[in-house]
Order: sequence, then structure tokens, then C-alpha cells
Amino acid sequence: MLMKGIATIGLLICSNVFMTLAWYGHIAFKSKIEKYGMLAIVLLSWGIALFEYCFQVPANRIGSQELGGPFTLWQLKVIQEVISLVVFTLFAVLFVKGDPLKWNHLAGFACLVLAVYFIFRK
Repeated sequence: MLMKGIATIGLLICSNVFMTLAWYGHIAFKSKIEKYGMLAIVLLSWGIALFEYCFQVPANRIGSQELGGPFTLWQLKVIQEVISLVVFTLFAVLFVKGDPLKWNHLAGFACLVLAVYFIFRK
């Protein structure tokens, strides 16, 4: 069961790296892709998002209690959201210089950590 939990979290991390690139990469790297136009950017984002789903779906199937995994559906969702914010934060700090990390962002993240606590509470 531990290995399924680790595999689930690892796949969710991979999924969220692709998700962040698909959703926000065109903003962070606008100078490199702006010349291609909106349709090309949308198609590129869809192509990247395909890989997001290639990791997300197996992660949810491996991790789901319904299919023999260690996590409830609620727990999977909250884990995914926390991973999403961690990956997004790293991406934003490293690649998007116009909007710095502030105290209110950290306060919001602390609230999400509390959400994890409450979701996993028996």
C-alpha cells in the first residue's frame, strides 16, 4: 500500500508539471511563442496537456481506494490540489518574474495545508 501511495504522488507530481506548462507556460515563455498566434498556442497547450492526463489518470487509478489504493476520492483531490500549488509556486518563482510570491499567497497555502489535515482526519 505504501508503494501505491508513493507511485500515486510521483505520478501526480509529473502530471502537475505538464499541467502547469500547458496552462501557464504560454504566459511565462510568451516571447518565444507569441509569433505563432493563438490557435497554435492553444494546440501546443493541448498537446502538453495530453501528457498531464497520461500521468493523472493512472495516478488516480493506482491511488483510489475503490481500485485497491490507499486514498479516498476526497483525499486524492486534496493531494492533487496541494501538489498543483507547490508545482505552480516553483514555476511562478522560477519563470514568471512579474508577480512575486507574497505573504497572502503563503497564508492561502497554509489554509490548504489545513484542508489536507481535515480531509485526512478520521
